[in-house]
Amino acid sequence: MHTALKYVIGLSSCVALAATIAIAADAPAKPKQDKYTVKVPGGLGFAEFKGYESWQVVSVSHSPKAMAVIVGNPTMVKAFEAGIPANGKPVPDGARMAKMHYAPKPNQYFPDAIVPDKQMDVDFMVKDSKRFGDSGGWGYAAFKYDAASDTFAPVGADGQPPQGNDAKCGVACHTVAQKNDYVFTEYQHR
Repeated sequence: MHTALKYVIGLSSCVALAATIAIAADAPAKPKQDKYTVKVPGGLGFAEFKGYESWQVVSVSHSPKAMAVIVGNPTMVKAFEAGIPANGKPVPDGARMAKMHYAPKPNQYFPDAIVPDKQMDVDFMVKDSKRFGDSGGWGYAAFKYDAASDTFAPVGADGQPPQGNDAKCGVACHTVAQKNDYVFTEYQHR
């Protein structure tokens, strides 16, 4: 009887383990974040910049802390090609730019060259004179990126750049470029 009891307990343990594995295998995986649903409370959202990943590169920049790739939608690129904003004309409504920041790292084949590593954040700006008339015609948003969870979240008031709960967060920084219609970026010769 003792051997039979051990057999029953052993069998029960195997059945319980198999059931646990089956439940874990059937548990739905956590759905991946749809970044196009993320938005700044009271402000801009990713959905307004859908497709920015394939926009034309306008410029690049770097500092010891970050590298940035600045891209523009076709309206923004056409404005740059026409000499705007350097020619003193305003950027047309509908122009959009995105700036993706990456941590820098040395290139494995050319150690003197610095290349992008992990993404840190993405910043957006859109020209809409009616919607953002009280902020120079531009709306802004900044989203930090968490590589571990592959998710984006709005940058808060304590972030870099600091962002409140609206799309006017960037106007304070961009005021220094007011003569260029609040645009820092220079379109490079091609």
